[in-house]
Amino acid sequence: MSRVLVTGGAGYIGSHAVRALVEGGHAVAVLDDLSAGHAASLPKDVRLIEAAVHDRATVHRALLEHRADAVMHFAAWLKVGESVAKPLEYYENNVVGTLAVLAAMRDANVTRFIFSSTCAVYGEPSIVPIDETLETRPINAYGESKLTIERALPHLERAHGLKWIALRYFNAAGAWPDGSIGEDHADEIHLIPLAIRAAHGGPPLKVFGEDYPTPDGTCLRDYIHVCDLAVAHIRALEALERGGASGAYNIGTGIPHSVKSVIDTVGRVLGRPVAWQSAPRRPGDPAVLYASSDRAQRELGWRPQYPELEVIVRHAWQWHSTHPRGYVG
Repeated sequence: MSRVLVTGGAGYIGSHAVRALVEGGHAVAVLDDLSAGHAASLPKDVRLIEAAVHDRATVHRALLEHRADAVMHFAAWLKVGESVAKPLEYYENNVVGTLAVLAAMRDANVTRFIFSSTCAVYGEPSIVPIDETLETRPINAYGESKLTIERALPHLERAHGLKWIALRYFNAAGAWPDGSIGEDHADEIHLIPLAIRAAHGGPPLKVFGEDYPTPDGTCLRDYIHVCDLAVAHIRALEALERGGASGAYNIGTGIPHSVKSVIDTVGRVLGRPVAWQSAPRRPGDPAVLYASSDRAQRELGWRPQYPELEVIVRHAWQWHSTHPRGYVG
């Protein structure tokens, strides 16, 4: 079993990965500045170091004190529209912050790195489903910031022996099936929780664009259960432990769903309509993004356990219905 430092481990995806790691018998410590994460999302016996990833000295000390042999790196900003408006801030957080983690790893002689990347590295794909051979052409600063790190990793491998896997995943959704942990963002941008909120008297959901070249005019996306993402990170770690090669892998279901079909599914699961209104397109939003995960299934032995959109929504509702105020109550 590995000793893993999880950066950003109190966030939405990171906390699910921490839970899965602990249940798998791994020794886990979390480093998170709690700007977007929640200490309450973590198992009580997992150590939390409250610090920013930019604090290289603290990251280095955490690696040594935990005797870490691997890092899972989730700490990043992820709002596409915001990244278009604030590219400098996204490079500072996602690139400079990640480089600080990598430098601390080099200094502590930690040589396994699992990187939370994104399908946004592909930009507007010329073919779908997207596979890893497709040219990477990001159309927003978020995708570009992730690709910048991906491009640095082979150089660090040659120079310092770093072994790495970058997981390019699609739209994370859902929650731990029993509803004990889930999605809690101060400024929510994700479709499923916003649709759930709209169905329960919240503001109407905004549908950003109804004129895309898709069957119903709304964007098509691949929704991947957050627990399946967590397992993918563990499979990646296990592959490196076996001496597997570094590389990038898509993590998705390969099943595209439109915004309107998500709205319909949320309404069906909750038994009430989702109020929505049309809004202009957002800059940086591709029309269609969905994955081929054949390589991850073949080389990492990973398969989604919860590929059905209705199951993803049901698990999300289990969390939101029992935690209407998130982790505070």
